[in-house]
Amino acid sequence: MRCALPLAVFALAGGLAPRDTVAQGYDPYAESHAALAPVAEDGTIRWGTFYKSADMQRTYERLWNMGACRGTSKAITVPVQNNKVLIDRLPEGEFTGVVQGMSGPLAGGVVAFVPAGTATQDAAFFAQLHPAGVTRLTVTGPITMDAIRPGMVVRFRAVVDERGRAAEPLRALTVVTPGSGFVPDAVRPGHDDTLVGTVVSCRMKTLVVRIDAGSVRRVTCPLADDAVATVDGSRFDLVTPGDAAEVKGRLWGGEGSTGAGTIFASHVTVTKRPATTQAGSRAAAVAAGAEPLRAVE
Repeated sequence: MRCALPLAVFALAGGLAPRDTVAQGYDPYAESHAALAPVAEDGTIRWGTFYKSADMQRTYERLWNMGACRGTSKAITVPVQNNKVLIDRLPEGEFTGVVQGMSGPLAGGVVAFVPAGTATQDAAFFAQLHPAGVTRLTVTGPITMDAIRPGMVVRFRAVVDERGRAAEPLRALTVVTPGSGFVPDAVRPGHDDTLVGTVVSCRMKTLVVRIDAGSVRRVTCPLADDAVATVDGSRFDLVTPGDAAEVKGRLWGGEGSTGAGTIFASHVTVTKRPATTQAGSRAAAVAAGAEPLRAVE
């Protein structure tokens, strides 16, 4: 079950301004005018500046671009200076809880979670994923077979013939996220091999995948009635309420933060909880002490 997140999350995303996205021109209160890569040489994620009030920042930039403000009035420059938070100076910590909802894509998305045993929306932390897509996301655990959709990459063992058809029903598969430049092994008819391919369809108890290597490019497998699926990758769309979350990042709980605090996440680890239906996902969330967030109109 997907949950709508509070609208404040989107104001948060609007206020986030890594150095490579700041408007062109001189910024009199910025520490550095050079565009920096989102990841430093030592692997540390760079966030840049978060503005407590995105509206104030937009107003200031508009005045600056019009030439109406050139940094001479403390009545303007002091509030503007106090409006920013240098995220990279915040201490990094680790947080755990139960997922209540998620929003957006992997690049710039948000995961809301609460400590186990807490069921109030006000207690939710909001893990902000880096807009450059460099936050490391790991999702593992069981998922339902009806979660398998075209375009997903799956791994499984099977013996297929020269036409790519498997005689034995498939009992298990795993959704994976191949690395950049990954090339799958070619299908070897008659061999019990581990195959990796892109889902073409998964319906009517039949899985069809495309494998971009060798002469057998299309594999068709019947699915056993008790076939199970798991995920071991970085698919943000497979995060659901009730999952366990471990987040490493920099917490900001002051002005402009959301809920119990905004965590600028460098690493998010999600462990799926068993659930057979959408209703089961909600039941898992309730059992874990987390009612899904109510929708915001």
